[in-house]
Amino acid sequence: MTKPGKHNKTFGQWGEDFAVQYLEKKGYTLLARNYTYERVEVDIICRLGDEIIFVEVKTRSSDMMAYPEKAVGKGKQRNMRMAAEQFMEENKLQLPARFDIVALVKGEKFEVVHIEDAFYPFDVL
Repeated sequence: MTKPGKHNKTFGQWGEDFAVQYLEKKGYTLLARNYTYERVEVDIICRLGDEIIFVEVKTRSSDMMAYPEKAVGKGKQRNMRMAAEQFMEENKLQLPARFDIVALVKGEKFEVVHIEDAFYPFDVL
């Protein structure tokens, strides 16, 4: 997949597409993209073994900015938890869940950082 220019309006969408391909290559099975509950959107929901993974994708066009994973604050974590609980209930899933971040940085070099168990939103109620 070709990397878009830093001013391309679809950079975020490209990042999500790239993250899906990246996760599938690692053996993850895609369950949903852009799942929305109330005002909250979860970029990617997938499964690996007996675990459901809720993924936030962060992209940056420069490695001079703060790392993308730092952009997932307590409010976003709380919201992702609510959406995750709704998704699990809707789909009658009773499996362990975790929250990951896939950070993509297109600076001097292209970098993918996959942070498993990136946060524990159960602590931020």
